[in-house]
Amino acid sequence: MNKSELIESLASNKDLTYKKSEEIVNLIFDSMAETLVEGGRIEIRGFGSFVVKDYKAYMGRNPKTGEVIKVSPKRLPFFKVGKELRERVNRS
Repeated sequence: MNKSELIESLASNKDLTYKKSEEIVNLIFDSMAETLVEGGRIEIRGFGSFVVKDYKAYMGRNPKTGEVIKVSPKRLPFFKVGKELRERVNRS
């Protein structure tokens, strides 16, 4: 399922217009992104949690040339699946 399919599903299941459903989905995603940018954690019971992990700088290697390169520190979002969702997927 992609974002537009999610919007269409919300619109059809809750008798909303496509535009209103799009606003709702965008609001949720924007709120989640802003929380992660601010260093917060998102937990949706039964679904999973989102956190941002900090990675330190390190010396890496270009696999094509073998040249040693410096990889700068970075922050990446990480999703951990919840127990209920994991069990539901494994049942099918």
